[in-house]
This record gives sequence, structure tokens and C-alpha cells, in this order.
Amino acid sequence: MYIDLPEKRYYAIGEVAEAFGVNTSLIRFWEKEFDALKPKKNAKGNRLFTPQDIRNLELIFHLVKERGFTLEGAKIHLKEEKKKTLTNFEIIRKLQSVKAELTNIKNQL
Repeated sequence: MYIDLPEKRYYAIGEVAEAFGVNTSLIRFWEKEFDALKPKKNAKGNRLFTPQDIRNLELIFHLVKERGFTLEGAKIHLKEEKKKTLTNFEIIRKLQSVKAELTNIKNQL
């Protein structure tokens, strides 16, 4: 899944949920389950996600939703094979962004 978010320092939870196509409650649940997700909270308690948090969310989304891992399986996989998973995921992400660009060019023709 290619996530197209504008370049910003912080993203609101609503923006993140809309970009991933999930409910905000799922994002909040994953925040509690995975140690890699640590969004900042402002004075009102709103969660603000950094670009690093977005990359971690993309990886978790890829493992859980696209590859079909359970939450426990995804946690174990991230702990044991994080470097291998990250390199594979980065390759997939780059290919998906190239595909999206090519699709945009095709539609403009």
C-alpha cells in the first residue's frame, strides 16, 4: 500500500487513519500493542505522529494487514528479523511509489 502524505513534522491521528484507510481506534490500539509507536501528545492529549512513526506504522500495517500476521506474530517478527524485514519493506515501498508515479503519468496521457 502506497501512503501519500504531505511533508510535515507532525500528522494528526485522523490524517494517518485516512491515509491508511482504517479507523482511528485501530491506530490507537496498535500504539498500545507495539513499542515502536510513540506518538507525541499535546496539552489536549491529541496524538501527533512523526514521519518515523508513519514508517513504523507502514511496516506494522504491511505485516498485519497485507501479509496476514497476527499481532503476536508481528511483534516477534519485528524483534527477531527487523533488519531483514525493513530492507524487504523498503524495496516494496520504493516499487509501489514508482508504480504510483507511472500510473499518474499514464492517466495524464
